[in-house]
Amino acid sequence: MLSSRRFPFPRRSRRTLAVGVVGPLVGALAVGLVAAAPAEAAVPAGFTDTVAIGGLSSPTATAFAPDGRVFVAEKSGLVKVFDSLADPTATVFADLRMQTQDFWDRGLLGLAVDPAFPARPYVYVSYTLDAEPGGTAPRWGDACPTPPGATDKGCVVTGRVSQLTMGATGTAVSEKPLVTGWCQQYPSHSVGALAFGPDGALYAGGGDGASFTFADYGQVGNPCADPPSPAGTNLTPPAAEGGALRSQSPRRAAGQPVLLNGTLLRIDPDTGEGVPGNPFANSADANARRVIAYGARNQFRFGFRPGTSELWAGDVGWDTWEEINRVADVGDAVAENFGWPCFEGGARQAGYDGANLDRCESLYSSGGHSAPYYAYNHRAKVVASDPCPTGGSSISGIAFESGSNYPAEYSGALFFADSSRGCIWAMQTVDGQPSASRLVPFVTGVNVPVQVLTGPGGDLFYVALGSGELRRVSHPGGTNRPPTAVATANPSSGPAPLTVRFDGTASTDPDAGDTLSYAWDLDADGAYDDSSAADPSWTYTSAAAVDAGLRVTDSHGASATTTVRVTVGNPEGLDPVPVIDAPAGTLTWSVGQTVSFSGRAVDAQDGQLPASALTWRLAIRHCATNGTCHTHNVQDFPGVASGSFVAPDHDYPSYLQLTLTATDSTGRTGSKTVDLQPKTVSLNFASSPSQATLTVGGTQQRTPFSRTVIAGSTNSISADSPQKLPPLNLKYAFTGWAHGGARTQNIIAPGTSTTYQANYRLCWLLNPC
Repeated sequence: MLSSRRFPFPRRSRRTLAVGVVGPLVGALAVGLVAAAPAEAAVPAGFTDTVAIGGLSSPTATAFAPDGRVFVAEKSGLVKVFDSLADPTATVFADLRMQTQDFWDRGLLGLAVDPAFPARPYVYVSYTLDAEPGGTAPRWGDACPTPPGATDKGCVVTGRVSQLTMGATGTAVSEKPLVTGWCQQYPSHSVGALAFGPDGALYAGGGDGASFTFADYGQVGNPCADPPSPAGTNLTPPAAEGGALRSQSPRRAAGQPVLLNGTLLRIDPDTGEGVPGNPFANSADANARRVIAYGARNQFRFGFRPGTSELWAGDVGWDTWEEINRVADVGDAVAENFGWPCFEGGARQAGYDGANLDRCESLYSSGGHSAPYYAYNHRAKVVASDPCPTGGSSISGIAFESGSNYPAEYSGALFFADSSRGCIWAMQTVDGQPSASRLVPFVTGVNVPVQVLTGPGGDLFYVALGSGELRRVSHPGGTNRPPTAVATANPSSGPAPLTVRFDGTASTDPDAGDTLSYAWDLDADGAYDDSSAADPSWTYTSAAAVDAGLRVTDSHGASATTTVRVTVGNPEGLDPVPVIDAPAGTLTWSVGQTVSFSGRAVDAQDGQLPASALTWRLAIRHCATNGTCHTHNVQDFPGVASGSFVAPDHDYPSYLQLTLTATDSTGRTGSKTVDLQPKTVSLNFASSPSQATLTVGGTQQRTPFSRTVIAGSTNSISADSPQKLPPLNLKYAFTGWAHGGARTQNIIAPGTSTTYQANYRLCWLLNPC
């Protein structure tokens, strides 16, 4: 019998806004992005989708150790370890929160365990280092003040891959940085996945750290000191090599620094040095010696195809395409260039093509970029019949079937996830290779999938950031079938204090000889860590309606869950009631505007709650033109009744969401949310003569046309030159913008509708282009 623990409580009865972080979290999230996924996930007939580990806080990555331990990374910088999937209690393996910046899509994002663990007692992490290049952490904390402004000049940080050494107590005793770099000006496209290859090398990826709202070539201060000018200099075309062009740094002139942004690295897991045999192994540049592929925007997740040296990577796109790229042999001398930012989805990226940047123009003329193995359009279904929303898209998981009991059609299949759409698909094989002709939906309605991986029994597991869970997809029709969980509570109601005897012994397993283990979530906090007994007791001291949970796991690792309701006292109406006094829902905002907020909360038991009981969360809801939206958490403001934030920049359509959550002395919570719509303006584009092709952001269009944007937003514009204009198809050269400025420039959207006109002249024999 378990003696009761008296916890302040329960979070199960709360009424809150369900939002998450990252994400490839992301569109703009690496992961960018946190999607508003449906509440219930669905799998094909014959499969089950169950919670393997719950009660996590913004989990981003999981790794299974050879000895059965399960490691979980949380975005804040915590690494947790469980003794096995049946262990309900986490131990903090490492606390990296001081040096990790948990802000927007930044955080602890990558995790791997040494293949020889625990003989080699090493765990590897990849995180956003809260330090400027050459600086020390912490620099900014989990925020970005204005100035410099998260989407204005940016809070510049870096990235790090480290080796953590496990001590005798089973937790990390030291951190050894292996690689530090990935200069990042803007708060997305940070570091990404870690994985060991079949050769024993450690592989790492990362994003470009550039703007997700305009074509970024280093024109805003160049804080990463990219060529051809020093830090603090606004770079200009055609020679600019900053911003997203950092992903092309292996192609820079001899003597210029090679960066890690947008690359895949193959490194020694003990030293962080490049592995002999890498494509640039003879370079004098240490970063170049690490690189095996480059030219990505945000390589958030990747994985190896079993039995091969093929590395498959998902790359989060900008306006149009999500990519799956393939490195055919990680050990050969070829450094694949996947083309970003010059290409997206196999075609020229209009925003960067229109800027006539030398680094892109030379790639267009010489060729040599590697087209994606597969790409899907943001506005199209992956599978015509799938229920997944289109619009926002962020590829966020790559894994291969290996050793499962899944039906034969899944043998060797490639699984990939999209955190914005909330779905996982399977690309089944033809002649042993994944084929886009055999795509099927596998898990739909997922609450922000940010990683997929195979685990015990060969089953597919996925990390659901939005629900704080590691989940498992099993096929009970195989040799092992899952158990059935049954729980009772006696008594199931009564006044506080109420001692309840729970009983799970009626749970069963259909397979002869299988034994069951028990894990209880008696305080309803989402973690099955309160008892491992079959029939525990628990004393509840406060009025509440509690859904106590039971998870039973058989001897082969299959599990099932159930809940039983316990009503203590009269809990109705006891949640605290928060009130947002400001801002009003009628407020409209411009980028850079300071918005003040204030609020309060009352509780039936505690009365007026103090500021320490209040937490605010600012998020961006990024929407597609078809109305589907996903969420980017921007910043939390804990323990304050009032404060302010500066409205960030983002593509339109989008809006801000401000949530106030109050927690009373028993742990009960209540939330209130206000949606804040932006002020929008119409930017009208014209040319003389008409029908010229102009580029705004990442897309091209012939004049005249208009774009609706948020007032105060930064927009990159470019007048293509020279170009042929209809109807006679004669060649014209750009002569200037009516408002002045360079052919390629950034403009700040004014408060009223404005027309921007590009002027051209005819090219002819005496006045050629």
